[in-house]
Amino acid sequence: MTESELWQAVVEHQGEEFYTVSGLPFSYQLKRGRDGSYNKELIINRRKESKTLAWSSIMLAFESALGFRGEVVPRPKALGDIRGVSYIYPLLYRFGIIEVPEKAKMTLGAKIH
Repeated sequence: MTESELWQAVVEHQGEEFYTVSGLPFSYQLKRGRDGSYNKELIINRRKESKTLAWSSIMLAFESALGFRGEVVPRPKALGDIRGVSYIYPLLYRFGIIEVPEKAKMTLGAKIH
């Protein structure tokens, strides 16, 4: 998968429900700029609160994930000390970029690709 394909997957799956490894449900929406276009910043919606996640953090995790090349990524922190990695890990799994341990698959839900 390329960065462009990753971006397209992120755009297509906004609003869907994801789960962290610990079972916390969340979804995300992309922020829009003044001109109405997406500006590569995700707003993570967690229960009553939300936080933002920068595209640069997603790219750091994505680049790290490419180094695993079909191996199981045992936990989010295995991708690196990246802000928001507990939210990025389920995205990378859902998009078919990483494999996760069997136990994590039950919590993260089905992979789409």
